Amino acid sequence: MDIVGALGRDPPDRDSLPRWVAPLPKRLEDVAFRFAWVIVAINLVGTAFGFWYYRFQFQALPTEMWIFIPDSPGATLLIALALGAWALGRSSDTLAALAFFGNVKLGLWTPYVLVVFYPQFLANSGPALYAFLLVSHLAMVVQAFVLHRITDFPLRAVAVATAWYTVDLLMDYFVPVVGEVTHTALPYADAEPWFTTTVLQVAAAGAVVLTVVPLFWALGTRIATLRSRASDAGP
Repeated sequence: MDIVGALGRDPPDRDSLPRWVAPLPKRLEDVAFRFAWVIVAINLVGTAFGFWYYRFQFQALPTEMWIFIPDSPGATLLIALALGAWALGRSSDTLAALAFFGNVKLGLWTPYVLVVFYPQFLANSGPALYAFLLVSHLAMVVQAFVLHRITDFPLRAVAVATAWYTVDLLMDYFVPVVGEVTHTALPYADAEPWFTTTVLQVAAAGAVVLTVVPLFWALGTRIATLRSRASDAGP
């Protein structure tokens, strides 16, 4: 078995898409698919670290709410599953859509709160962990933009991803079914004033916006893909 067969597969076809929905160079996307199992392994390690990072929240919240706690590790697990399914020849549009939403949303939300609340995050984590969290979450966004090669984001898959991340948003910030809200622990009390609002509202505002952003990108990718294929098919 050659190295491509051991670590991934030959890359899938690439539609001619505008840069705003497919920002990565084709060569970089190709490398990602040829080394898909390496990326799967990295994401599984990140998932394990993420579950360890959330260990205190698991202890503090009811078991029924655990599924809503590990947001970032859940997203890295989803992209590991999506790429693994593709590597096994069993691509799933739903897995790919969930992975895209999760990696874009959490890959941007975490740097957002790290920067907004940097004094205490930096003091609690130290420079090394702070830098690791910032860079690794931005890498989640980068890897999300290879997924258009394995899905054209059909509406049913986008609907499932939108529904899940909307419910997760509600549990994290607004209407927990059991116990307290499940958002990632912040280095300040939720009710602490922050400029003209509170810490919780600042974090929630970012989460709301970043639930809409991947929806826009997924639908934009679908429209651009359909247009590209119609153009290639000709009259």
